[in-house]
Amino acid sequence: MPLHPENDTSLNPSPNENIFDVIERADPARRRFLKLAVGGTALSMTAFPLSMRNAGAAPAPVGGIGFTPVPADTTPITDAVTVPPGYTARTFYAWGDPISGASPFNPGVAMTEAEQVQRCGMHHDGMHFFPFPTSGAGGVSSERGILAINHEYTDEGLLHNSTAVGTLTQTAAMTRASQAAHGVSLIEVRKVGNDWRVVRPSPFARRITAATPMRISGPAAGHALMRTAADPSGTEVLGTVNNCAHGYTPWGTYLTCEENFNGYFGTTVAGFTATNLERRYGISASGFGYRWHLTDPRFDVRVTPNEPNRFGWVVEVDPFNPRSTPVKRTALGRFKHESAAVVVGDNNKVVVYMGDDERNDYIYKFVCAGTYNPANRGANRDLLDSGTLYVAKFENNGVGRWLPLVFGQGELTTANGWVDQGDVCVRARQAADREGATMMDRPEWIAVHPVTREVYVTLTNNNRRRTTPHATDPVANAADGSTLAGSARPLVDAANPRPDNRYGHIIRWRETGNDVAATTFEWDIFVLCGDSLNSAANLSGNIVDAPNGSADYGAPDGLWFDKDGRLWVQTDQQGDGAGDWVNIGANSMSAVDPSTKMTYRFLTSPPNCEVTGVISTPDGRAMWINIQHPGEDWSASFKARSSWPDNGANGATGVAAVKPRSSTVLITKNDGGVIGT
Repeated sequence: MPLHPENDTSLNPSPNENIFDVIERADPARRRFLKLAVGGTALSMTAFPLSMRNAGAAPAPVGGIGFTPVPADTTPITDAVTVPPGYTARTFYAWGDPISGASPFNPGVAMTEAEQVQRCGMHHDGMHFFPFPTSGAGGVSSERGILAINHEYTDEGLLHNSTAVGTLTQTAAMTRASQAAHGVSLIEVRKVGNDWRVVRPSPFARRITAATPMRISGPAAGHALMRTAADPSGTEVLGTVNNCAHGYTPWGTYLTCEENFNGYFGTTVAGFTATNLERRYGISASGFGYRWHLTDPRFDVRVTPNEPNRFGWVVEVDPFNPRSTPVKRTALGRFKHESAAVVVGDNNKVVVYMGDDERNDYIYKFVCAGTYNPANRGANRDLLDSGTLYVAKFENNGVGRWLPLVFGQGELTTANGWVDQGDVCVRARQAADREGATMMDRPEWIAVHPVTREVYVTLTNNNRRRTTPHATDPVANAADGSTLAGSARPLVDAANPRPDNRYGHIIRWRETGNDVAATTFEWDIFVLCGDSLNSAANLSGNIVDAPNGSADYGAPDGLWFDKDGRLWVQTDQQGDGAGDWVNIGANSMSAVDPSTKMTYRFLTSPPNCEVTGVISTPDGRAMWINIQHPGEDWSASFKARSSWPDNGANGATGVAAVKPRSSTVLITKNDGGVIGT
């Protein structure tokens, strides 16, 4: 089943024009020039303002990048995590491990809901370390904290111990166990001697799942589109799903982001025809094959038609209060959230940058109406409930605008079918369509430089762009601006310059005046990813390799700046070591110097996994990363290309001996130093 539907060839619902459409109307010759400029390995940098094309815009990392890069892991790919000499990586917290006091994982037994809810969930993704306060210098501990870890989705074959799960009769018990494997893990971790361990038992340990009660807040709370028979107030919902990347706030809360929520919904009603709203968010009769709708009526879209509207949000969690109720912050908009990067600017102004991870969808920004109060944590409790939601428009010549998605402004009026701000938030994609945002090549993680506030975003791939005129694209538009029919394939443009962008790229921007609340910005393409051995110019990329080897990579996904200004890039390519990836090999994590773009491969992974979720302690001496779905096989529901991390060492035989488990990995430097130096 297509667990990553953003990689399939389903239609893209946005019909918006792009930069070339605008330019051609005004100056056809200029459009042809720009088309040539972006057709090779890089954009003509003469199009961009001096401040953004200067390679030294960001300072070199403090302490530099000092490790010996690891070589590409190509076919046959090693079933292990490989790090540079002088570093150690070990499995720290794997699917099925107890969060607090349960017995060890038994790979030969399928877990019930009651068992799974006390254990690590499946398919780790975004993650953050919340340090405990201390009375010493710095005020936070680098030896004790809470790890918050997302669990994006489940592999039903592994979960239910069946290689033919699709032929089994779906039971309510199977559905509940699957729902319990989703969500978030919160575990207490502590350094003991020279090593780290999970604290068991811990009063802070808890699992948040697809059945955890949550509060709905912000403009869509209580809205007609959010009400159901079980929740006529429209203010309470059970659970969170498809928790992909994340964010964290300066007041110490965790933001878990709901991405491909649409795949959990379906219907048994014959003759299903999606509404405009359902179509724009990818709701179908069968979903992605989870089959929850067969036993849980709230996931049947014809039994509970508003339930999908209650997913696709950013959820705020307080890791230090295990009795607190998670909150879905609807002011931040509803779409397939990949991450939520929070930045505090001058005068304690707070913004949240977000990407919608689907081909030809958008980049958003939310500017809080209030300001951050560093002296009173409680005063920030509802800061994310009011403010202005924007969507990005990348213009020609390296400038951009933030378009407000505000009811009553621009096209978002009652005359065009909009009801109120809650309606705008629920239908954020359609609002962005209507306002003319720039379609992007799958916006994923967003990271902000700790000094300059430059913002970086991974655009992981897109094979749905073209070079023919817009008029040849058969698109039927609804009054709300969404695509109802046809196959939207926008033209390449300056921000998305490759029609066959299988390797992806990274864009960066700087807000005007370095003001996080500015409504204009300057941007450039930081790197075009690719395979330097590929003879096709548009596929070779322009990655700047560190000495001693090639650091080629594709499908950039995870993105994070450490405290010293190193940019860590993680990948999620498909088909490790084969086809387009034969010269790149396994998925990887690299450290990049943003001042020179020099790239150093730091880690390679087991076959057919995703490398994701990087974070470190405040002192930078312990790092955690996640390995998601090792051994994933798109041709079967049971995945047996990898036996990592147990490799049969648990004493089990047969299928259980090779049962791969998504895991959090701890990385330390053998001399106790800062990771990356």
